[in-house]
Amino acid sequence: MDRVTTRPDPAYAPGVRVRDMTLDDCSAVAEIRVRGWRWAYAGLIPQPYLDAMDAGQDAEHRRALLMADGGPVNLVAGAPDATVTGWACYGPCRTESALPGSGELYALYVHPDRIGTGTGRALLAEVTARARADGFAGMSLWVLKENTRARRFYERAGFRPDGAEVASDTGGALVPEVRYVRSLTPPADV
Repeated sequence: MDRVTTRPDPAYAPGVRVRDMTLDDCSAVAEIRVRGWRWAYAGLIPQPYLDAMDAGQDAEHRRALLMADGGPVNLVAGAPDATVTGWACYGPCRTESALPGSGELYALYVHPDRIGTGTGRALLAEVTARARADGFAGMSLWVLKENTRARRFYERAGFRPDGAEVASDTGGALVPEVRYVRSLTPPADV
């Protein structure tokens, strides 16, 4: 089902529309992902790794993932002129130590020129609304430990670190990540 939303408050996301990703969006999403990595992770991930990222190869990878049965939910944000300005994907939590019934935000990237426009908030609002509708009671995500800007973004959206940490080998360097979690169920009436 193709759903389009304008749920985000237009005061912080004027004209942003979030919809299901299509195969036609894969090149734009790959470009956003590669540019987003290079912008957000400069100084946090080895530069040769960032320089070697290829949007064409990433687009092919996105197409394969999008066509796979049972894959993650992929959403894109678009500007009023329909230009794709952001991308997010989520699905079942991949970590056993997370709370049962949780979903996981696998990725959320906004074109560097659109950071601060409400695009990320619009995507995250739609992800959490859909994950709740899909029956997930909570949501987790992993963020680079040193990525303070992203951590502040998720904290403002109600996510909190739960103490879990991992270090992944990225470009020959161990890059520490921390897990954030958030309940998607409304608090019980007291």
